[in-house]
Amino acid sequence: MEVNMNRRDFVGKAGCGLATFLAAAGLPAGAGAAGQTTSPEKPVALPPRKFYRIDLEVFEARLDSWCHKKGDTFRYPDDWGKVCPWLRGSLNDFIRILESGGTLSWRYEGTSYEKVIDPDGVTTEYVRCPDPTSNLVVKIIRTRVEPPKK
Repeated sequence: MEVNMNRRDFVGKAGCGLATFLAAAGLPAGAGAAGQTTSPEKPVALPPRKFYRIDLEVFEARLDSWCHKKGDTFRYPDDWGKVCPWLRGSLNDFIRILESGGTLSWRYEGTSYEKVIDPDGVTTEYVRCPDPTSNLVVKIIRTRVEPPKK
């Protein structure tokens, strides 16, 4: 099946599609087009950025673990290269969340992995290594610190 449509018809029909998309998004159809704008909103002040130190502690590991031993500690990002790549893969998303001020709501209440959640102090998270033979769990410790001096 061949469809022949000239450019002017295509642009006209595409413009209708764009207007439908903008309406669905809650924007007036003329928003942003040829000098037509909506009323400007007042700028929103962002809260001051929080700064954190991230430490890693091997919380559990088999006694014969070849890679990391219980009690090993690492500072992120300074010691990142000393952490097993497979374990880094598991830690990465959790570190990103914690270093940007986020927390994960589950608490592991009543277990040895019970977390501390304090956005203005210390927050902990536990992550297991994907190596099924290692029985290795790392405790991520996020500590709020003062902003660096300029």
